[in-house]
Amino acid sequence: MVEKGNDTVAFIYDFDGTLSPDNMQEYGFIKAIGKNADEFWAENARLSKENDASNILCYMHLMIKMAQTNNISLKRESFQRFGKDVELFEGVKEWFGRINDYGRSKGLDVKHYIISSGLKEMIEGTAIADEFEKIFACSFLYNVDGVAYWPAVAVDYTAKTQFLFKINKGINEVSDNSRINEYKPEDERPVPFTSMVYFGDGETDVPCMKMIKEHGGHAVAVYKPKDAGRKQKALQLISDGRANFVSPADYSEGHEIDCIAHIVLDKIAVDLQINKLLKEHAQRAGR
Repeated sequence: MVEKGNDTVAFIYDFDGTLSPDNMQEYGFIKAIGKNADEFWAENARLSKENDASNILCYMHLMIKMAQTNNISLKRESFQRFGKDVELFEGVKEWFGRINDYGRSKGLDVKHYIISSGLKEMIEGTAIADEFEKIFACSFLYNVDGVAYWPAVAVDYTAKTQFLFKINKGINEVSDNSRINEYKPEDERPVPFTSMVYFGDGETDVPCMKMIKEHGGHAVAVYKPKDAGRKQKALQLISDGRANFVSPADYSEGHEIDCIAHIVLDKIAVDLQINKLLKEHAQRAGR
């Protein structure tokens, strides 16, 4: 078994396109404001381009503006209710418990995290919200009446990487900008990059995938099953050296991504045992 204290493994997920087939706003919110997905995202792209602005901040602005126009509640509970409508890929609900059990059988403590450009409040309303150690995602500020009025956190593709370092150093607070920059020896960090596995589907995940892969962790590029176009984009991430593995996003027992996860956990467990053995022998030699 792995020595207690060095046994934490982080499974880190994007959300839209990774755990869910489409953008979360499309399952309830966009329908409620009387738009279709193409109209909403076209308006978002126009607003972003005309103002040379962040497309993440623009979609959050549009959500507030269109909710107000259509008399939709902007309270956190309202966004969470929309989150209940979000669909998940096959096998996702059962995935976490099964992976946790397999990790324990190898002496590992698997913790799950979200790093997403989607909305934290909506993810909190999904059936799997309680599975995550921490959800790092976009969120709103709320006034004294509990009504959203301004973006609090906006997570774009470059911002995603900062949360990998927060996980690495055991920091859960988005607002903590001091400890994240403090020096901490690699062997004292709660979750080494070599014990991280990142699951993502698109361009916004490339910096995280590449960073984890270059630091000895593992990146899995997923795609919607039977979608040839998305499969090709995922395969390109392998060709470009951004990801280690590619798999359809079917999380059912015995499917490809399940097998990948098991093998990666096997490797992490063995690597930790080898590192422990190397330290013991180095100590014997007085090094």
